[in-house]
This record gives sequence, structure tokens and C-alpha cells, in this order.
Amino acid sequence: MLALAMLFIFLAWAFAVSLLMEQIIRPLQTLSNVVAALREDDFSFRARGATRYDALGELALEINALASMMQSQRIGAMEAVALVERVVQSLQSPVLAFDPEGRLRLLNAAAEKAFAINTATSLGKRAHELALEHLLSTSDGELVLLTGQKNRWMVKRSYFRLEGIRHTLLLLSDVSAALREEERVAWERLIRVLGHEINNSLTPIKSIANSLRMRLADISADADFERGLAVIENRAESLNRFLQAYRQLLGIPVPKLEPVPLVSLIDRVAHLETRLRITVAASDNITIRVDTDLIQQALINLVRNAAEAAMSPDTLSSDEPRVEIEWQRDGRDIVIYIRDNGPGLFNESNLFVPFYTTKPSGTGIGLVLVQQIAEAHGGSVRLSNRVDTHGCTAELRLPN
Repeated sequence: MLALAMLFIFLAWAFAVSLLMEQIIRPLQTLSNVVAALREDDFSFRARGATRYDALGELALEINALASMMQSQRIGAMEAVALVERVVQSLQSPVLAFDPEGRLRLLNAAAEKAFAINTATSLGKRAHELALEHLLSTSDGELVLLTGQKNRWMVKRSYFRLEGIRHTLLLLSDVSAALREEERVAWERLIRVLGHEINNSLTPIKSIANSLRMRLADISADADFERGLAVIENRAESLNRFLQAYRQLLGIPVPKLEPVPLVSLIDRVAHLETRLRITVAASDNITIRVDTDLIQQALINLVRNAAEAAMSPDTLSSDEPRVEIEWQRDGRDIVIYIRDNGPGLFNESNLFVPFYTTKPSGTGIGLVLVQQIAEAHGGSVRLSNRVDTHGCTAELRLPN
């Protein structure tokens, strides 16, 4: 009987220990699995069957609450990162980030377009491999002109940490248009001053020369003397016309936009040039909203320049002079191309400098006028040498 009693007590103790182990060890294992999942950034695991007023149950409930909070924070962080990425990608200004070793770690679509680089092939490369080493060495607020770029950029530099590593963030702003506007204002002021002073001198000179010549007509005067007065009067009139031409730079009106078929606009411009035949390529008849008079004047200037270049004695071949016009849609823009087979450009840096010209009878305001008309429409104009043959391509870009 004693042995049976001892066996019964042992079995009861074993059952109690087993039950105790079931109540303690399994919840601890479950909590251990949940904590391990949290360490691996998996916030989907939860401890089940947890109840209050029990030490392990309270611990399980707290760990479940921690997992829920961390899951919520992770979702919020992912949404914030997605928002930042969308904002960065939608920016019109180039954005780039480099790590301490100068490797590219971030760039947006504007940076891809501005610097002709691709995210898939450029991330991880060093700045010098992408011809951006000068950009990386600039200071905050510095103006830069990158290799192969005509635009001037202002660099805004800041820093951020990613995984504890300091990165350099660069935001670039194209200030070319603003600088050109400042230049234009400076030229306007100069023209006003010069115009006022020259007019004050030319008007009496022309008047006195004309009066003297009229009086000399009644008497026998020396022919050379009369011819000299005529030259003075004619040159004064010529200088006055010359000055009035420069004043066109001050008088660009605000564009009055209206829909106009591009085909008819181009045809009118092409028929105005009579020195050679203008070839208009077959393109879609797009309707654009522009100031017809202003855009027509801009196209006339570009076509005239192209015709004069094609007929230039400096042309390297004996080909028949040709000027071609075509246009196409580029995203939201309409791009008009005017191509010639002339000698091409020799000094591109001075193309849009007022008063600069290589033509004996040029005034140096034609391209400046085109640039102002294009920018008044929110567009741009660019001239470059052709790569398929000799000659030049004028590209007038207008939003639509």
C-alpha cells in the first residue's frame, strides 16, 4: 500500500509539473518567438490567449501592444518615405545625394534629364565617373557651369544621415533665365541712357544740316561742302534708325494668347523668305496657343538667319542652299526646328548677347528678340551645330 501511495504521489507531482511547464514554458516560447520576429522587422506575429491579472499574460499583452505600435510606425515611415520620394521625383530642380566616398546614392528625374544620366546605371558610381566631381566640390550658394552644359546652376548644399552615415544632398536651381533677365534689365538701362544722349545730339545735328543744305541750294556753294552736309544729314538719320531698332528690346508686349494652327503660321513665315525656297516638312497640324504676331516675328528672324547662313560664302560645300522647317510634340511642349546647311556656329557663347553680330549689316538684336519672345511665352530658344552634316539647327520650344 505504501508503494502504491508513493506511486500515486509521484504521478500527481509529475502531472502538476507538466501542467506548470505547460502554463509557463509555452507562453515564454511564444513571447520569445514574437520578440525574435520584431528583431527581424516582422510585426505580424502576436501572442495569443493573453489575459490580464496574470504576470505572463500582462507581459504578452504589452509585447503585442509594442508590436502593433512598431507596425504602425513602420507603415507611417514607409508612407513618409514614399511621399518624400514622390515629392523629390516631381521637383523640377535636379536633386542628387552622395555618400562620403563620393558615390551617387540618389537622383530624381530632373537630374537625369539635366545631366544625361540614368538611375539604373548611375547609382553607386563615383562623381568623377559621371563628370560631376566639380558639382560635388562646390560650396553652398555657388554658381556652376558644368561640362557640356550651357545653363548656369545655383547649388544648395545640405546633409543628412542614412543608417548613421553622413550623406551630402545637393539641390540645383537653373538661374540662367534669372541671370538673363538681369542682363536684359542692365541692357535696357544702358539703351535708355544712350538713346537719350544720342537723340539729344542727333536731332539738332540733322536739323541744322538740313537747314544749311536748303539755304545753300539758293546760292552757288561748293559741291563738296554741300555733299558733306548731305552725308551728315544721312548719317544722323541712319543713326536714328539704328537706335530705334535697339529700342525694340524694350518694347516686348505681354503675349496675347490665342489658338492658331501651326501649319498656317509656318507657311506664312516660309513664304515671306524670297531669296531661297524654304522646305516645310510634313508634320501634324497642331493648334498652339501663342501670340501670333510675336511668334511670327520670332520665326521670321530665325528663318532669315538660316537663309543668310545657307547662302553665306563661308559655306564649306557647293551644295544648294537649303533651309528646312519641321516641328514635333515633346511631352507638353511643341518644338519647332529650323535647319540650314551653312557653315555652322563659330562662337556659341555670344549668340544672345545684345549688339553682338558677325554680319556686316547686322544689328545684333535678332536672336535677343527671339529669346525674349520665347521666354515671354514660357518657352526657350537654342542654337546648335548639326551633327548629321554642316550647318545649324535653331530649336524654338513653346509650351502647349
